Amino acid sequence: MSFGPGPLSPALMWLIAANVLVFLAQLLLPPVAGVRLEGTLGLLPHRVLTDFTVWQVGTYMFLHAGVFHLLFNMLALWMFGTELERMWGTPYFLKFYFVTGIGAGVLTVLFGLLPFSFAQQVQHSIIIGASGAIFGLLLAYAMYFPRRPMYLYFLFPVETRYAVMIFGAIELFAALSGPSGVANATHLGGLIVGYLFLKSGRIHPWSEVNYRYLKWKINRARSKFDVYNGGRANDWNRRVH
Repeated sequence: MSFGPGPLSPALMWLIAANVLVFLAQLLLPPVAGVRLEGTLGLLPHRVLTDFTVWQVGTYMFLHAGVFHLLFNMLALWMFGTELERMWGTPYFLKFYFVTGIGAGVLTVLFGLLPFSFAQQVQHSIIIGASGAIFGLLLAYAMYFPRRPMYLYFLFPVETRYAVMIFGAIELFAALSGPSGVANATHLGGLIVGYLFLKSGRIHPWSEVNYRYLKWKINRARSKFDVYNGGRANDWNRRVH
């Protein structure tokens, strides 16, 4: 018997270690050096636009607001990321993780530009946490394993595809309802960027050209090296190449 998706894969070990080290720095630097990393590395949308602190759309992913914030994010990273990294390989997994995390940060900055009060309040909020990238992983997990059961709030078994729809609806409603202390717009951005990233890989024009060329080569080779039936009807292997 085993619990969870299995042991930590290489990328997860490095990501979890980086998040833990940065969190320890968040705890130790203020009393020792009087430095708060949230103001420098956390995502402040208005500073990105006015002071061009563009690095914040990536660095915010490694900061967390508390032990439980870090714990639940890393638990979700392990639960949904392990199988995806095994299936994709470490380079593609890391690419997806950072594209969705950074993309969620960019969409959060753009969300703050909307001419609505609930959106403009995001401009002066500090967004921290790996949740944007993790919501992207959740979306990918649902696309690859749509019928797997997921226990909402550890109580209600729901297929993963429906669970993601429920989460997306909750995040959209919360984002439009005003500030709640949770980066709902960033979570929603992770879902959107993850979906667009995976879909773009399937319909990329150059990939389609390569696919058509490979298919033409295979069909051309078949005309030269075809496969015919041969031997007796009761032979165990009647294929003659």
